[in-house]
Amino acid sequence: QVQLRESGGGLVQAGGSLRLSCAKSGRTSSIYVLSWFRQAPGKEREFVAAISWSGGPTYYADSVKGRFTISRDNARNTVYLQMNSLSPEDTAVYRCAARRGGIVTARDEYDYWGQGTQVTVSS
Repeated sequence: QVQLRESGGGLVQAGGSLRLSCAKSGRTSSIYVLSWFRQAPGKEREFVAAISWSGGPTYYADSVKGRFTISRDNARNTVYLQMNSLSPEDTAVYRCAARRGGIVTARDEYDYWGQGTQVTVSS
């Protein structure tokens, strides 16, 4: 009943920036938290950032803290991930996820997922 759609991925040089978007639709009134995860080649999917939809509290993985900023626009039903100072280690498929309840970082706590958008950072 909840659909998530990511956009904004692409190819960027190291040190550059990208902004990802995740638009939610469907029956989303019960969704309280939206998060970003990423999966790099040969690695498991890892937590990146999370935001409370209504109140705005945020949480970041240590690897992106200070470089990435998560935000949301209620009018657009969209969450954003502003990624600055990108490095090749940030190369991954980025997916947004939604859940009911508070901010958590475990993959299995999220019920709804987008299809992903590719971010590639060249050296």
